[in-house]
Amino acid sequence: MLNRLQESDIKLLRVFYAVASCNGFTAAEPVLRMQRPNISAAIKKLEERLDLVLCHRGRGGFQMTKEGEVVFQETKRIFNAFDNFVFNLKSLHDDYSGHITLVMMAGLPLSMHLAVSKAVKSTMKKFDDIHVNIQTRLYNEVEHVALSGECHLVISTYDMVKPESVTFHPVGISCKGRLYCSPTHPLAKFRDVSLPEDVKIGEYPAIGISGLSSANYIEDDQRLAIQTFSDSFEAALSAIMTGEYIGLLPDYIAKEQGASLGLVPIAKGSLFNFNHELFVMNGKNTRLNPVLRHCIKELTYFISESQK
Repeated sequence: MLNRLQESDIKLLRVFYAVASCNGFTAAEPVLRMQRPNISAAIKKLEERLDLVLCHRGRGGFQMTKEGEVVFQETKRIFNAFDNFVFNLKSLHDDYSGHITLVMMAGLPLSMHLAVSKAVKSTMKKFDDIHVNIQTRLYNEVEHVALSGECHLVISTYDMVKPESVTFHPVGISCKGRLYCSPTHPLAKFRDVSLPEDVKIGEYPAIGISGLSSANYIEDDQRLAIQTFSDSFEAALSAIMTGEYIGLLPDYIAKEQGASLGLVPIAKGSLFNFNHELFVMNGKNTRLNPVLRHCIKELTYFISESQK
C-alpha cells in the first residue's frame, strides 16, 4: 500500500489521469504518446502500488470502479494545483506560459459558455504559450475551489456573505429567478393569478439547493417548506417535474429547459424572486499576473455583452 508519493508514482498517476479523462486506453494513446500495452502495464503497476482496482477493461469496454473515481478526482486536484504552482512560479520570472485553470459553476446558460470561449480565445491569442483548462463545479463547491489552489479563476453567482479570503470581480449582470412547479402540481392552477389568502406556500413540500443562502427561502411572513436538497438547479428541475415539489430556479433554466416541459411560474412568477450577482472569483493567494488580469477583463466584457 502506498505511504509516500515517489516521482515514479506521479508518472503512473498521469497515465491513469489521461486514461480516465479519455475514457479508455485506445483514446489515451495519442495523448500519452504511448502504446496500449505500455499504458496497460502502467495502470496495473499503479493498482499494485495503491492496492486498489481502478478500472475494468475487457469486452464491456473501459469502466472505472468506485475507487477509481475517487482516485481520479483526487488526481485531478493534485495536477490542477501542480500546474497552477508551475504557472505562478514562471510568472515571478515574467514568463507567462503554461496552464491556467478556469472553473465555471455548473448549469450556467449556453450564452455564458460561448462568452467564456471568446474570452479564453482572446487570452490565448494575446499570450500564445498559454493553455486553459475549463472545468465545472457545483454551486456549493465554487468557494472551496477558489480557495484551495485547484484553479486560478471561478465564474459563479454568489449570494452568501463574502469571505475575505476570496476576491470578487463583478461582471455587471445578475441571474434572476423565481418559484416554479410542474403543470401537474396543485399550485399550477395559480399560474396567472395571485395566491388566495387561504393558500399557504409552507404547506407544500419544496426542494432546496445545497449551498444556497437560507434567505432565499424566506419572503415576508412566508417560508418554503424545504423537505430535500439537490446539488444543482438542473437536478432540482427534475425533482420539480415529478409534481411532488415546488422550487426555485433561474429564469434561464426555466426558459432553456423548462419551457418544453410546461414548467409553471407560480402566481405569475411573483413569489420568492431572487437576483444573484455573477462574479469572477479568485483566492487571495492567487497572484493576478498580466495573463489572469487580461482574462478577467475579457470574461467581464464578453459575458456582459452576451446578456444584452
